Amino acid sequence: MSIIEQIVRVIAPFTCLGCRLEADRLLCDSCLELLPKVPSRCYRCRAVTEDYATCPDCRSRTALREVMVYAHHQGLVKELIHRMKYERAQAGTREAAVLLVPLLPDLPKDAVLVHVPTATGRVRSRGYDHARLIARELSRRSRMAHATLLGRHGQAHQVGASRAERLRQLEGAFRPLRVDLIRGRQIILVDDVLTTGATLETAARVLRRAGAARVSAVVLAQA
Repeated sequence: MSIIEQIVRVIAPFTCLGCRLEADRLLCDSCLELLPKVPSRCYRCRAVTEDYATCPDCRSRTALREVMVYAHHQGLVKELIHRMKYERAQAGTREAAVLLVPLLPDLPKDAVLVHVPTATGRVRSRGYDHARLIARELSRRSRMAHATLLGRHGQAHQVGASRAERLRQLEGAFRPLRVDLIRGRQIILVDDVLTTGATLETAARVLRRAGAARVSAVVLAQA
């Protein structure tokens, strides 16, 4: 949370997005518990699977072995993400991490959380990378390591773009950082919204080519 946001929080505490009562965060504990969760399924075809695994039919078309998704991109979750990304409410990254912690599976000790880097133009306009903040908070709460292992080129704004357009825009968008920390590791990508899957798939492919043993993802919402 930024210093400015902390000062504002003291002067004017948050109003919970759910019950609209004064709170010390964007979603109070009671409203967090009431948020609906999506069932375990393949992120590509929506077939029911165990532990959010990519189904056998889709596995040959993606480097992602499983994508853990908390909720549909609607209602309070959608509003939380909007505040976090477009209204400079960095406090929303805390709520996101709280919701994502229970989705993390049992992982080897050297597994690492890697945020999907936001386009640099967006980071400059917001003053922060929300995915990085979510991953840092998730790391703190889960005690899993977090590392910046992906760099990003390009400024493409993908809102409203089709899957084919997104894949074209993402051509060469990511590059591996610290290959020595990627090779042989199990990596969990962290992001806020899964729309077409193009961004996560592209990032996962780059990490696998750099030697990652397995790549999964955890996201707050799926459109």
